[in-house]
Amino acid sequence: MKKIIPLLLVLFASGFLSAQESFEVSTLRIGPYKVFMKSAEIEKYSGAKLRLTNGEFKNSVKYSGETIMISTSQEYDNEGKETNGYSIYGVSTTSKKFKTKSGIGVGSTKDDIINAYKNYPSYSTYPGWDDQGKQVKNESYFILNDTDAGTVLSFKMVNNIVTEISVSLNEGC
Repeated sequence: MKKIIPLLLVLFASGFLSAQESFEVSTLRIGPYKVFMKSAEIEKYSGAKLRLTNGEFKNSVKYSGETIMISTSQEYDNEGKETNGYSIYGVSTTSKKFKTKSGIGVGSTKDDIINAYKNYPSYSTYPGWDDQGKQVKNESYFILNDTDAGTVLSFKMVNNIVTEISVSLNEGC
């Protein structure tokens, strides 16, 4: 009996800790990393200060053993002056662990996405393009536009299978 109680406590504690992990994807977040998240909170999860990015470079962080790529931007105060901080501009992952509430993630098919989001109020699709401006025949994107939050959730597909999920600010056109 004395051995069973500590064993049960260990099992309960490990179950509780794993339940704390979030592999949720939405139009605002991938796991614990949210668009607009400020540097202090980012550093709490990542354990490191991230660099400002310019679109080419992304910060690579680990979350529960999974890789998340983070784009950051300079933070400004209410008067438009630069602060010492930064915030998240975009987040992406190729990990199969992260899923939307509808169960869509890396490995889902184009049909899965269409069935899950065919009634979403604002979405778009478009083909992939390479750096020389040529269409990539087997690459496409399915984008959910969150007009309230000013963000987009993008599913990159190769051969109609999701290979990457991204959440970022909606730059508009």
